[in-house]
Order: sequence, then structure tokens, then C-alpha cells
Amino acid sequence: MSGERGVGYPGRVGRVLLAMAAVVGLFVAYQLWGTGLAQSHQQEALRRQFADAVRAHQDSEHGAVHPPGDSSSPVSSGERAPAVGRPVGTLVIPEIGVDQVVVQGTGTAQLAAGPGHYPGTPLPGQAGNAAIAGHRTTHGRPFYNLQNLAPGDPLTVTTLEGTFRYSVVRSEVVAPTDIAVLDPSPVPELTLTTCTPRFSAAQRLVVVARLVAPSTAAPVPATVPVGPPPATQVGPDPVRDATDWFWLALWALACAAVAVTVRVAWRRMGRRRAWLAVVVVAPAAVVALFFFFGAVNAMLPPSL
Repeated sequence: MSGERGVGYPGRVGRVLLAMAAVVGLFVAYQLWGTGLAQSHQQEALRRQFADAVRAHQDSEHGAVHPPGDSSSPVSSGERAPAVGRPVGTLVIPEIGVDQVVVQGTGTAQLAAGPGHYPGTPLPGQAGNAAIAGHRTTHGRPFYNLQNLAPGDPLTVTTLEGTFRYSVVRSEVVAPTDIAVLDPSPVPELTLTTCTPRFSAAQRLVVVARLVAPSTAAPVPATVPVGPPPATQVGPDPVRDATDWFWLALWALACAAVAVTVRVAWRRMGRRRAWLAVVVVAPAAVVALFFFFGAVNAMLPPSL
């Protein structure tokens, strides 16, 4: 008996280690591809929201056409910025194949949905330094090839006030704590930030573009308070709350319930019949794992 137990114990440990390796491998796959699927779904929803906002804005203007304005002239205070999580506009960068809806905010949840506009900086089209962060290798990786942009490359941002064309002027690599790249600018600029090198959050790649001309509207009135941006680092907001822990615990329990169900079925039904239970439970297992990985991802140190 002791010999059988000696053989069985290493076998059980081996199975546990294999299961853990499988979970880690699935989590890596989720990070690289699963987050992209979720981001694509959120982008579709944001695009619909932005289209609705454009129609509502046009209705409020009663079809009035605004003449192109002088992008170097002063701008005045007026409209408020969108609420956190709501669409700001669309960002198109032809050179690297980017066509994304920009969301307001740079928290974990916002950057999971798309490139995020830094609160406290002007909106694109306004005077000053409008700043946008985006993921490099996960969540649709919108800024995966940001390093390929060169001076003169065009960027286009469309907001409720029109379409604004920018031209890249420079790029640089800075520390995550170097928030000087978000400082106000005397000329209308657009600053894009992401992690570098790929698969690392050690530094930040920063690309700066300058407003060339608004193609359909005058500069947008300022929508944010005057003052430095409320950021402590160039990247997502690391704040966590009780809701994150709740969802993590909930989906962990769901995964455990699925695992226990399969284990009990395997013991009571025999291996041949147990496969039927595995097939039946598989969809629930996939859903539970997907949302569990999402909850784990929300708890990890913020990165781009």
C-alpha cells in the first residue's frame, strides 16, 4: 500500500502542476488574444455611441455649418468633456493601420475598451497638449506599431466638433513617472503614449504630433479645468476598488464549481461516461475562465 501511495502522490502532484501550467498558458492566450476580442466588442459599442452623439450634436446645431478656424488663435471655455468611459472621438493613423474610438479616461477599464484620453488635458482640436494613451500588446494592441511613425506622418482625430489633422513632429522614450510629456503646449499638439519595449511596462514611448488644420470645424472650445493634468505617471490609473475584488472572487468560485462538478462526474460516472459531462460543462468552463482571467487582469499592476 505504501508503495502505491508513493507512486500516486507524485502523480497527483504532477497533475496539479500540469493543470497550473495549462491555466497559465490559457491566461497568456487570453492576454494576447482574448482581450482583443473583448476590446473589439467594446469598440463596436463605442462606435455606435459616438455615431449617436454626432447625430444628437448635429440636431442641436440645426444643420449649421462652421467655417474652418485659425488653429493658432486663442480658444474659450465652453462645452464639458465627455464622462469617463464615454467616446471622445475617432483616431485614425493610416501608417500603422489604426482606426479606433478614443474613450475618456486612462483607467484600466477605459484602456481595455480603446485608446484613452488623459483627463486634465485638452480634447483633440483644442489649443494645448491633448494626450492619448493606448495599449501596446493587449486589448486590441492599438499602439503596437507606434514606433514606426516618423516626422510628417499624418494622424486624424474626429470629435463632435469636426475632423482635425495632425502631423508627427517627434518621438521619444521616457520613464513612466516623466509626466512632463503631458504638460501644456503653446501650440495645438497631440501626444500619444504607450509602453516600450513591447511586453514590458519599463518605459513609455511618446509620439508628438502638431495640429495642421481643422478640416471641417473651428477649434473646439476648452472643456477641461486650467492646470496641470491630474496624473502621477504616464499610463493607466492603478486605483482598485471593492468591485474588482468582488468580481475576482465571484468568477474564482465559478471556476471552482465547474472543476468540482467535473471531478465528481469523473469519479461517479466512470471515464467513458464522464466525458459526456465534460462536454456539457465545457461551455460554462470557457465562460467562467474568460471572465476570471478578465478579473485577474484588472488586478494586475497597470501596464500598456
